[in-house]
Amino acid sequence: MPEEPPETHVEVTEELDPELEKLVHTDPQHGLTDEEAHARLQQFGRNELVEKKTSPFWKFMAYFGGPISILLEIATIISAVTGDIPDLVILIIVLIVNAVIGYAEEAKAENALEALKNTLALKCRAWRNGKLVDVDAAELVPGDIIALRLGDIVPADCRLLGIGVTGEISEGALHIDQSALSGESLPVKKTKGATAYSSSIVKQGQMLCVVIKTGVNTYIGRAAHLISQTNEEGHFQKIIKTIGNFLVILSVGMVTILLIVLCLLPDPFTGQRPLFMEVLKRIVVLTIAAIPIGLPTVMSVTMAVGAKQLAEKKVILKRLPAIEELASVSILCSDKTGTLTLNELTFDKPYTACVGSTPQNLRGVNGERYSEEDILLNAYFASEVGTEDPIEKAVRIAAKKQVTVLKGQQDHVIPGYQIIKYIPFNPNSKYTEAVVENSTTKERFRCIKGAPHVISHLCGGHTEADKAVLELASRGLRALGVARTTDPDMNRFTMIGMISLLDPPRPDSGATIRACQSYGVQVKMITGDQLIIAKEVAHRLGMHRTILDGHRLDKEPDVEKLTDMVLKADGFAQVIPEHKYKVVELLQNRGYLVGMTGDGVNDAPALKKANVGIAVHGCTDAARSAADIVLLAAGLSTIVDGIVSSRKIFQRMRSYSVYRITSTIHFLIFFFVALLAFPDFRMSDRLVIMIAVLNDAATLVIAVDDAKISQKPDKWRLGQLMILSTVLALFLAAFSFITYFIAVGQGLTPGQVATVMYLQISSCPHFVIFSTRVPGWFWENRPSNIFMIAVMGTQVIAMFICVYGVDFLEAHAVGWVWGVSIIATSLACFVFLDIVKVIIIRNWSFELTAKLWPSRQRREKLKNRREEEVVKQRVQGNYDKLRKMVPVVSAANAFAQGATSKDQRQL
Repeated sequence: MPEEPPETHVEVTEELDPELEKLVHTDPQHGLTDEEAHARLQQFGRNELVEKKTSPFWKFMAYFGGPISILLEIATIISAVTGDIPDLVILIIVLIVNAVIGYAEEAKAENALEALKNTLALKCRAWRNGKLVDVDAAELVPGDIIALRLGDIVPADCRLLGIGVTGEISEGALHIDQSALSGESLPVKKTKGATAYSSSIVKQGQMLCVVIKTGVNTYIGRAAHLISQTNEEGHFQKIIKTIGNFLVILSVGMVTILLIVLCLLPDPFTGQRPLFMEVLKRIVVLTIAAIPIGLPTVMSVTMAVGAKQLAEKKVILKRLPAIEELASVSILCSDKTGTLTLNELTFDKPYTACVGSTPQNLRGVNGERYSEEDILLNAYFASEVGTEDPIEKAVRIAAKKQVTVLKGQQDHVIPGYQIIKYIPFNPNSKYTEAVVENSTTKERFRCIKGAPHVISHLCGGHTEADKAVLELASRGLRALGVARTTDPDMNRFTMIGMISLLDPPRPDSGATIRACQSYGVQVKMITGDQLIIAKEVAHRLGMHRTILDGHRLDKEPDVEKLTDMVLKADGFAQVIPEHKYKVVELLQNRGYLVGMTGDGVNDAPALKKANVGIAVHGCTDAARSAADIVLLAAGLSTIVDGIVSSRKIFQRMRSYSVYRITSTIHFLIFFFVALLAFPDFRMSDRLVIMIAVLNDAATLVIAVDDAKISQKPDKWRLGQLMILSTVLALFLAAFSFITYFIAVGQGLTPGQVATVMYLQISSCPHFVIFSTRVPGWFWENRPSNIFMIAVMGTQVIAMFICVYGVDFLEAHAVGWVWGVSIIATSLACFVFLDIVKVIIIRNWSFELTAKLWPSRQRREKLKNRREEEVVKQRVQGNYDKLRKMVPVVSAANAFAQGATSKDQRQL
């Protein structure tokens, strides 16, 4: 009879430093003295995680950095020097609003190291000076002898001594739940010499152990160290910085040239060279209007509104830019235990034997098999009441749900039966036993539940049950044998069947994975469980079973080859925190934006490293604090809501970016050329400021626009974005110059020409936002009512300013004909530019980006893509040849079979 397949637990071990090893050989019945403990506390430090805190003041001041903010601050200083109070007030308000919005939203995030610190036990029992006393966990040192009992949180990494708390030799074991550390769904059985890790929980047993590592040197301390090392600049910040740098360099370059030229050229009206401060004031006004002062505010407001919408769906954003990064995530690495699964053992489909089967007659009386209710009821008889053991709980919960007579009953009540005697699990016998009496017939029988090979042996052997155990084990399912006596003497056991237990997938996990895949997001499962368990769960989730053993991540020296393996894998098994961190890092190095979901301490480093860390419902404080997004609802379905919402927000921000870059380049080109080539042209500073204020204020409502989402992960495609914006800006500049020449040709006064150009420069670029808000034709997705009202409303105001004139703004009345004509031609220009936009986007390719905006990374990526395309074409060509050969081979086989049949008939 085959033995039950042994459970495989891969213990992560490491040798202690020889000097440290000498310190841990303490007398178990005496422990350390106070003097020894104090000396080691000075040497190794307190058993806690050192935190790094940033002053709230400096956190707030950090929001005044960045290229756009710095340029605004320079403009603010110049405005103060030149005495331009209106501009000074506007700039100060913009700077403060940007900083307050960002700081207020991100102030919700907790300190990840503080949360990791809070997961440590506060008190423990330790031998000191020959006495068992209560000691603060923070004061434990290597060499301390501590007692671990049922329910204790392990206060430091320690080695089990195989000695009972009172000094007796113990052959037993501790069952320790370390799912929050390793991701293993079942408690791990640990015996003498094994390591119990800090922050794991004792589920069964009691034993003395010696502390071997404390504080940052513990298993959980390494996780904290990984988190403290992960302070990379976010993807969104990089994008905004790139856009900001581009616009700032362009603005500063052009206005510097203007400043120099205007200072050297005489004023066309007075014939004298203007004063430097007067020219500087004009240039500052142009700079303020040109640079996207509203860019940070619009982005922050858009993300803040999106965060509020997600909060209504129980998705909490701790870091605002994460909402944009979630839209771009192409790979989602998900922890299995507690995230994709329920993190609780449940009853799975069992094997049931035939009624009355014996070793010689497996079919029993008539081949009829026991039902699931039969096996559950008998397993329930042999289960312990009130225990927190996960196996016992799983059996009792399943029985109460499925066995008719047990529904609605209390734990100790079994209608029609009475438990006469109960014998709990014994490590030697390896089964639990109950003597049961039928209340009606007074018949008594014994029920046993335990290790499959032991139960099979007590039944005299059962080959069918043994095969079932091997089949269940090959799928990673935990098996328990159930049998009962059928003779009056209660000596002969009959096999009832094998219960199978598994940490099952959450009800919505499979659908969530399919939904993610439909949006172009690849899901990879990561777990500390065994390889076969990971494969079984992957199969049940509808994923492929290509699972990579986590230890391969340490053994493969070739980084490129290892990254290819990671990309092809559907999941990873038997991983430790460093492995999860490494998986995320390898994928990021290949250019992928990676999301990571998790709930335990072991997930915290990878959550922090990922572009978007997602802590699921019921997570630990450590995971919650390391994450960017926290899910308050059970399950993963809200992740799909987050992806959909984030992509809407991404489209809003990208459409605003295209519009704002376009309008900035258009503004700079027109004024740069106009001020140099047309000395008679001059627009009042207040009208220039009005262009910036009205248009940026109106575009704030883009935060609530009805955006069209993409079915693939969003990308900024900066090359495309910059080229598209530049082309649109050049067309806009051409339209502006045409309008200028027409206005001058119609004999308008310089003041009226400036007013006409104010309306044209305000409305024509502003209407382009109706085009940039969607990648296709503008009519494919209708904007929201509030968006249309805000955009059109500001231009109606601008039109009335021009039609009737406003002395305060130095705007001269031009009449209704000019006002309506400018608005009409601006709308016509927007339709024309929409055609240009669609042509550019549809004909754009990465190859074109690499040529127009070359970089080493793009050239290398383009080379790899071409090589992959060659391989793909070769494979497709071979496949096509094979398809052509199939009919020929089939026809030849049919002809050969026909000939053979004919020969046989003739014979």
